[in-house]
Amino acid sequence: MTLVLAEELAAAFRSRRLLRVMVGRELAARNAGAVFGRAWVYGQPLLMLAAYFLLFDVILGARLGDVAPRRGMGVFLIAGMLPWMAFTDAISRAMTSLVDAGSLLQKNPLPPVLFPMRSVLASLTTYGPLMLLLWLAYTPYHRFAWPALALPLLVLVQFALIFVLGYLLAVMVAAMRDVQQFVGFLLAAGLFLTPILFSFEMFPESFRWILWLNPMTPIVLGFQALLLHGMWPVPAAFLALVAWFGMLGLMLAVAVERSHDQLVDWL
Repeated sequence: MTLVLAEELAAAFRSRRLLRVMVGRELAARNAGAVFGRAWVYGQPLLMLAAYFLLFDVILGARLGDVAPRRGMGVFLIAGMLPWMAFTDAISRAMTSLVDAGSLLQKNPLPPVLFPMRSVLASLTTYGPLMLLLWLAYTPYHRFAWPALALPLLVLVQFALIFVLGYLLAVMVAAMRDVQQFVGFLLAAGLFLTPILFSFEMFPESFRWILWLNPMTPIVLGFQALLLHGMWPVPAAFLALVAWFGMLGLMLAVAVERSHDQLVDWL
């Protein structure tokens, strides 16, 4: 970690009260004008997950292959879809956070890290409770096995990874607006390269390396292992997480260092 990034994170810690206010305002802005207010924050993802279960398990009775962790398509899909929804929501908001705050950063010497951090924490406030609710709903599968108790830790690990990636993309979007369009395409296509609509074991073995190029693959495998089996994820998932954190952390440190003196001008 470079000195500039370390200084920004230290400044964010000192500004934690301001950050808490910023997160509250962002959540309020997301529901401005809505009659049911913050209920929509949780209601919309829950309704979407309920629709998946109704369509695949109740109406279509879709079943996965024998090698899948669960034959029921809806139950399996939801275990990976909720963390994917959290990922796309947080990344979409974080990568534009610096551009959206451009006028504010030009007038006030605030640490830029506050803005992607605000977006990620707002998404954590929304999806974190839903993930814990899903953990309770999947009790018949994990049966409170010891590994399943690590789900809150996995949630924090996921959002830490999202923050590192989101801040990196925010700097890149500030430098090149085209990055936003490219990442939007990757988020749309990434669902089909994540073991959510299919199990990892169903993907052709000779091409499974492609799945590891997706930072959400180890996270989704972790959720599936904890929720569906009450078991620890495969060792490859832990190794992939370490690799992604190391690579993205280095890239972020370099990006923050090189953009430090020019970032405000880009905005």
